[in-house]
Amino acid sequence: MKEIELKTTITAYQLEELTEAERHLVELAIEATSRSYAPYSRFHVGAALLLDNGVEIIGCNQENAAFPAGLCAERSAIFAAGAQYPNVPVKMIAIAARTPGGQLQATPVSPCGTCRQVLIETETRFRQPVRILLYGSECVYAVDSIKSLMPLSFTEFQ
Repeated sequence: MKEIELKTTITAYQLEELTEAERHLVELAIEATSRSYAPYSRFHVGAALLLDNGVEIIGCNQENAAFPAGLCAERSAIFAAGAQYPNVPVKMIAIAARTPGGQLQATPVSPCGTCRQVLIETETRFRQPVRILLYGSECVYAVDSIKSLMPLSFTEFQ
């Protein structure tokens, strides 16, 4: 038997410690939470992307009474970027959420497994990491690649 230890590094920042570009992206993600359609969970999630060409794209979760028909904020932003700028890599993504009571989430929320898989595909496709900023009103978690959140990932190119 062989034991394999996997480690990850997540840096916790205060919002004011982020770069201006990072803070701006987080603010866009926070704003995007207000555009979310979440009548069932009342958990409003917003995402904002920064593409390599400087373009910013937002996304928000969209729920549906037929639950599998909904879409997470992260994927709505990534798929919108792919439709509008198919050959431009994603440089960074910021994610924020509001609780069912409407308050910004105190602790950072991380992408679901499906969104993590889409982020892995994005990094693999463009052969560059995507910086991820997970906003919480108490702190912002930053990781330099989705591989930090999903170290045993599945890609076509393995």
